[in-house]
Amino acid sequence: MTALAVPTGSGGLRARRGRLGLRVLARAGGAVFVLWAVVTITFFAVRLVPGDPALAILGGPGSQAGPEALALVRAEHGLDRPLGEQYLAALVRLAGGDLGTSYALRMPVGDVIAAQLGGTLLLAVLALAAGWAIALGLALFSTQGGRFAAAVGGAIETVAAALPQFWLAAVLIALFSTGLGWLPPVSTGTAAGLVLPVLTLAIPVAGFLAQVMRTSLLDALASPFALSARARGESGLGVRIRHGIRHAAVAGVDLSAWAFGYLVSGAVVVETVFARPGLGRSLVQAVTGRDVPLVTGIVIVVALAYILITILADAVSLVLDPRLRSEPAG
Repeated sequence: MTALAVPTGSGGLRARRGRLGLRVLARAGGAVFVLWAVVTITFFAVRLVPGDPALAILGGPGSQAGPEALALVRAEHGLDRPLGEQYLAALVRLAGGDLGTSYALRMPVGDVIAAQLGGTLLLAVLALAAGWAIALGLALFSTQGGRFAAAVGGAIETVAAALPQFWLAAVLIALFSTGLGWLPPVSTGTAAGLVLPVLTLAIPVAGFLAQVMRTSLLDALASPFALSARARGESGLGVRIRHGIRHAAVAGVDLSAWAFGYLVSGAVVVETVFARPGLGRSLVQAVTGRDVPLVTGIVIVVALAYILITILADAVSLVLDPRLRSEPAG
């Protein structure tokens, strides 16, 4: 058997720094490409929505705006120029950090997003934390050794991951608001008003996370270090908590960036169903009103949040699993 050569000393340190530099460059290049793709797709997708943006600026189909007013608005916002020119102008403006002015609200897009961002981030973070707690509980339960626990845990994970958010929201409202009267059916700005929106987002995410964590946990429990711990007399629960959860957490952290993007996109449904203010509800209203600057700004902010969470998840994985530090940049 050939031994694995591990670089040591100053040469090994330079190699590790080189891999870290390549990893940072790869992440930065990927982030720029994702942002460009998001802006491009959003710009042309919004243009495909039926209707005249100039008419939307003047209040929509019921505004009774005349041809002269429409022409004036098109010239003011550059809507009378060819689509390619409008696209390049938008790229230059966004590259300079200017998100533009909302057509409908007549406010800087940055101010509109700043007013709505906190509520959506709070909802997504709480849902991710709840999803993690539920997933860890399911993974520990389904790996306790019995076939019954494995079957029940696997069934719960599969069902939870497949639940549509709008259906789950309706069921939770019917059960906890209409039936039991424990929680309000709409957002009230209180902690109680957050419970049902958080559960609506967290339960499907918990299903996905639990499936991945259970597999990693089973692999860890079959590893030599887990067998050695059992031989020393450690209980099955102790082995899972002290040695297995760390490996399951790495798999969960890798999925957390995807989960965060899923939660933010799911906020569109949840904020609408529970009448909760936030970026998702603002995005729906902006798309309906062809408010191109606001749609683009919200999508960019969500993409940036996804990129930052991905980088954070990568860093946490490196801390939890030192073996990843030796892997080449991907």
